[in-house]
Amino acid sequence: MPPFEILMTDKDIGMKTLTDIRALSLITFCLLGTLLLPSLSTAAEGPQQTTEQVMQLDINTADAAAIAAALTGIGPAKAKEIVAYREMFGSFRALEELLAVPGIGAATLEKNSGRILITDD
Repeated sequence: MPPFEILMTDKDIGMKTLTDIRALSLITFCLLGTLLLPSLSTAAEGPQQTTEQVMQLDINTADAAAIAAALTGIGPAKAKEIVAYREMFGSFRALEELLAVPGIGAATLEKNSGRILITDD
């Protein structure tokens, strides 16, 4: 008698022998395996390769609207601060100079370092 019929008899619904329990355990294991294997094989492949285009922004020529749109964590107010700082002190020569702008911290700079382009005037 196949293992899946053990619990389907009309006389006895319960399991009485160790063989019945082992058969049910094997069935359960196989059924769970078929449910879990697709997700495990995807996880084993590792992170999916994605191609993300990152727009680089020339911080020395961009206006406040472009800065706010291109940089993560920079809204219109901080973008205006960047432009005001640039107009007051001249073009940025290094990425780290942005840390002198009020409201721009190391975390914000790190998040956007790949998006900011600094060109010589």
